[in-house]
Amino acid sequence: MEFEQTARAVFALIAVVGLIGLLGLAVRRFAPQAMIGARSGKRLAVVEALTLDPKRRLVLVRRDGVEHLVLLGPETAMVVERGITPPAQAQKEEQA
Repeated sequence: MEFEQTARAVFALIAVVGLIGLLGLAVRRFAPQAMIGARSGKRLAVVEALTLDPKRRLVLVRRDGVEHLVLLGPETAMVVERGITPPAQAQKEEQA
């Protein structure tokens, strides 16, 4: 009976460690996209991010009311487009 209890405890420990590992992978995969957004009073914000493949992603960054599209890779960061006017600002400028 003691062997059964020990084996049950070992299997339970393995299952819990496995679930913690899966949770860690899920957080690593999905949390950066969930945390995107502007913080009040800050000049710099990530507006949106799009994963192209496991190594590359497109990031739309807003700085002082102007947006920039940046391609991020494992060893490089390249600005694709600069000075994009955010849609809300563009509508205000057209109305004025």
